[in-house]
Amino acid sequence: MRILLAEDDELLGVGLRAGLQQQGFEVDWVRDGQAALRELLALDYEAAVLDLGLPRLDGMEVLATLREQGRSLPVLVLTARDAVQSRIAGLDTGADDYVVKPVDLHELAARLRALVRRAHGLQQTVLQAGQVQLDPVGHVVTLAGQPVDLAQREYALLHALMRNPGRILSREQLEAQIYSWGSEVASNAVEVHVSHLRRKLGANLIDTVRGLGYRIGSGTET
Repeated sequence: MRILLAEDDELLGVGLRAGLQQQGFEVDWVRDGQAALRELLALDYEAAVLDLGLPRLDGMEVLATLREQGRSLPVLVLTARDAVQSRIAGLDTGADDYVVKPVDLHELAARLRALVRRAHGLQQTVLQAGQVQLDPVGHVVTLAGQPVDLAQREYALLHALMRNPGRILSREQLEAQIYSWGSEVASNAVEVHVSHLRRKLGANLIDTVRGLGYRIGSGTET
């Protein structure tokens, strides 16, 4: 599950990113409102954690612009304990939930998972290609009913392909889905992850479309 964290406090940002990564999230971290808005409009995140007191463009303006442009991704805002009016204003502007500082990481992670479940709907949670099933809520992949252990980026790549059945995703699009913003990416990184997925889940699970990218296949041998 890939999320954007927008928090300008360095110590808090480092702690939140590390804690959420330990909870199984892919986290991109930005430190000002302009960067947050740019990334949220450009990339496909499943949720965002937004501090309302961001520099350059405050969190309320980021939130309002997202909703004005029709972006419906779940947004959880971070607020101070005594900032009741800010919480009310955030919810009225389009926030889906809030967490009060100091943040309990387990509560934050649980609230994010709940927001994503509600956004996607329970009927859409399980994705399938042939005998491969992916449960985004449980973060579980099975082959013929048996759990398969995937590395975090293998899971993220598979999820990106399975939620876009029939669509060709370029290497650049897949890199954006599985690597944090600003990360150095080896030129063959996507190819390596695809190779690992084919070995674990079947050679025909992912089709290579020469010169264009990859798409999910049937997942069955022919």
